[in-house]
Amino acid sequence: MHIEIDDLSRPAIHALLEEHLRNMREISPPESVHALDLSKLRSPDITFWTVWEDAQLIGCGALKELDRRHGEIKSMRTPEALRRKGAGRAILAHIIEQATARGYERLSLETGSFDAFKPARQLYESVGFVYCGPFGTYGEDPNSMFMTLRL
Repeated sequence: MHIEIDDLSRPAIHALLEEHLRNMREISPPESVHALDLSKLRSPDITFWTVWEDAQLIGCGALKELDRRHGEIKSMRTPEALRRKGAGRAILAHIIEQATARGYERLSLETGSFDAFKPARQLYESVGFVYCGPFGTYGEDPNSMFMTLRL
């Protein structure tokens, strides 16, 4: 398994991000879908990584700089058919490492409140994320849960 910075140009990542957006739209009301499309992920304040097993894409994740001391995890995803290989945990560890190297004091994320998001919340909890209130431009939303990690 290896992780690399991705320029979002390969068809495999397009397909994974489409799966991600489609799934988020299926389980969350439109106003509560905070997943980013390709154009928004290409923003200069976002670094995007992919996780590969040989030539197969098995995951992705991004880090958005909110300010000099605070980052946000975006677009954490593993393909539905390739879960339970450790890609999610690997990309999360990589993002935490990168946020620490950048000097961030805090790393936060938004995730869903529905049962479908429970495995993701458990992953974040397992590395020390705790629940918090909305941050950045988010507002209160019964369909969202917010988590943060002090670095």
